[in-house]
Amino acid sequence: MNDRTTSGWTRGPSEPVARGDRMDRVTQAFVAHRNLLFTVAYEMLGSAADAEDVLQETWLRWVGADRDTVRDQRAYLVRITTRQALSHLRTLGRRKESYVGPWLPEPLLTAPDVAEDVELADSVSMAMLLVLETLAPTERAVFVLREVFDLGYDEIAEAVDKSPAAVRQIAHRARAHVAARRPRGVASAAETRRTVEAFQQAVETGDLQRLLDILAPDVVLLTDGGGVVQAALAPVVGADQVAHVLGRIAAAMSLQPTQVNGDPALIVRLGGETDTVMAMRIDDGLVTGLYAVRNPEKLSHLERETTLRR
Repeated sequence: MNDRTTSGWTRGPSEPVARGDRMDRVTQAFVAHRNLLFTVAYEMLGSAADAEDVLQETWLRWVGADRDTVRDQRAYLVRITTRQALSHLRTLGRRKESYVGPWLPEPLLTAPDVAEDVELADSVSMAMLLVLETLAPTERAVFVLREVFDLGYDEIAEAVDKSPAAVRQIAHRARAHVAARRPRGVASAAETRRTVEAFQQAVETGDLQRLLDILAPDVVLLTDGGGVVQAALAPVVGADQVAHVLGRIAAAMSLQPTQVNGDPALIVRLGGETDTVMAMRIDDGLVTGLYAVRNPEKLSHLERETTLRR
């Protein structure tokens, strides 16, 4: 289903590989907006694999569309992507009901330019994606399209099959819901870098006291093994408990700093193989959240950087 060209855009199994001057206008329009469409789908789903499936379906519908009636290609493609993502979101919700242990978004290795776009980095951070998980599907779509991509209410109304007036009410409700749950503050790049470096050194050296100094008293560690690999089946809460868990595995692992979802993170390797991606939430110089993704099915996109666009 996810047959791709070397340029990274999805295509149907029977479509020719389009490259260079062979790309026709239909393909050019899709490729021009592909990164935007992927970002829309990923922010709605928290799953890169499902976002790729949405793009596959969007491509097939775009190929079959009557483009003579399309006034704005970007808006049309966003509308198709949103509708397909909403359908996947409802299916994904049913899958999560039977998921073993905490469910975490699929981590994406992102380029430094994502972190430089503060609003985009905030919207795709692990912490924010978990907040978006608490919204109903239509609320999530409206919030993402309005607050992240700044679409007009009329455009969003077409995408979610609601009236503009209804979309305004949904947007207001979703905005208030997210505001009450979003991360407390944004740390500076320098402060974040210092905290990540101190955290890494404390874990690698097994310095328990230094680790406790970096962890917030109410820090929460979520581990996503998906029932495939060993992971805590419930959140680990509190600095003492989290430090104890980290201390037990420190001796066997190596840590590599990276950027995941626009935030600093650590890739944990055991025996040279990627075992875990640990994203971090930092508030006021302290680690308040650790999101450890261990499910192997969610680690495939770490082989390459993912380009996200607003």
